[in-house]
Amino acid sequence: MLKNMFLSAALAALALPAFAVEERHGILVGEVLKLDAATRTVVVKVADGTRHTLRFAKNTAVHGMKGTAVGAADAFHGLKEGSEVAVHYTAKGTEETAREVDHIGQDGLKATEATVTGIGRGGKTLVVKTAKGTEETYRLTGNAARDAGKDLAKGAKKSGKVTVYYTEEGGHKIAHFFKRAI
Repeated sequence: MLKNMFLSAALAALALPAFAVEERHGILVGEVLKLDAATRTVVVKVADGTRHTLRFAKNTAVHGMKGTAVGAADAFHGLKEGSEVAVHYTAKGTEETAREVDHIGQDGLKATEATVTGIGRGGKTLVVKTAKGTEETYRLTGNAARDAGKDLAKGAKKSGKVTVYYTEEGGHKIAHFFKRAI
């Protein structure tokens, strides 16, 4: 009897990792369909028609909206329905949480198309060559640096064409998000 109990306990302990829910990270690019202040959620529709409901955390940052910042009185930091956005999120199980929202399009982050020529030491900068032939260096936000690292880990070519979404702060170009051209 004791032997069976020990065996059952050992099997249960080995099975526990199978039930653990892994946290995932990703980026969604799409249009804001609905904002719900009561539940602090946003619904984003992506290009394939899929709708994602993401929870806004207290520290969710929104970039590219005029006159807004983390901690603004508005729960959504000035974000509006119909806005085109890139949402950096984490997901645990089926719950998705927006960590950073980048407003793209008119009055949002600036965009430029270029070819990647290098990633700086430590993944903190992105060096690109523009269509005009000039070389530009962008500082990467934490999310953009993590995404650049993922692309390199997947074997992406350094000379890939990208669209870089950025702001200008203190005389520097800060890349918040970039995507490879198709």
